[in-house]
Amino acid sequence: MKQQRGDGGERGEAAAAGARVFRRRPDGKADGASPVRTVVALLLWQGAIQFNALLAVACVFVFPARVAMLVLCTQVFFMFAPVNGTSKWGRSIARFICRYGLAYFPVTLHVEHYQAFDPKRAYVFGYEPHSVVPLGVWALTDLVSCLPVPKMKILTTNAVFYVPFMRQIWTWLGSVPATRESFSSYLADGYSCVVSPGGLRETLYMNPGSEVAFIKSRKGFVKIAMQNGCPLVPVFCFGQNNAYRWWNPNINLLTRIATALKSLPVFYWGRFGTPIPYRSPMHVFVGKPILVQKKDQPTTSEVNEVHGQFVTALHELFEKNKAKAGYPDLHLQIM
Repeated sequence: MKQQRGDGGERGEAAAAGARVFRRRPDGKADGASPVRTVVALLLWQGAIQFNALLAVACVFVFPARVAMLVLCTQVFFMFAPVNGTSKWGRSIARFICRYGLAYFPVTLHVEHYQAFDPKRAYVFGYEPHSVVPLGVWALTDLVSCLPVPKMKILTTNAVFYVPFMRQIWTWLGSVPATRESFSSYLADGYSCVVSPGGLRETLYMNPGSEVAFIKSRKGFVKIAMQNGCPLVPVFCFGQNNAYRWWNPNINLLTRIATALKSLPVFYWGRFGTPIPYRSPMHVFVGKPILVQKKDQPTTSEVNEVHGQFVTALHELFEKNKAKAGYPDLHLQIM
């Protein structure tokens, strides 16, 4: 994967005053890409849930009792064993996934105010939409070295960290549990954090051919940003909803169970029913940081004011760039 960037290491394109566009090769392929490498990267990235489901079926209907018990013990081990998120081996796997996985679609990252970012500051990136899986979010991470933000974490639903193999892969990719304590701790340590405010709940309102941002009532991320004095950055990804097909059964009981387990309340699938997503070009637009005043205990009105600024900035980012991304008639519903 070859990216274009404005420093000496990579080539940059000025799309507008102060803007930088990072993109893959014109043919959308990573350097040295092959179908095998691409499939391996995508399965490592997105295939853990289906892999574990197949193992469970095999344990019940195929494997002898001893083999099934061994597989079960192995699953339990990988479910709870500590994961070193900074291991060289793990980070190498993560870079491999980003290199070939992001180039598969491909993903293009547009940074409109590159010079507004200070490498010494921590930022809170509010990423929308969540979609079935927020695939474009990894274009922001330090694994691909596009943004001038050296330390980055992605806040991810806790359910991910109870899925064997998925918890290892996603930890190496920079994911951390989406808890208030984790969020504040990483910001205090100088890490920028990416959060999708709409979260899994947003997927209940998805419709093909339109976009939805379930953020009107989601203000916790704004309060934490203010408590740590971290600028808020609106981010929107076009094309992400096309990566998977999904079905929402609209069954209240299933929705409640999924919500309680912090898991996806819809069924989804990729190409040929596999976890490999459909190839849909994505454009991730990063807006201008919204400066906030650090306050240990911001009032409700102060949080509402900053939250309103974020919602307005996100909507303006969407409207300004939807034609550039190839979706001139797309509508964003903010809920």
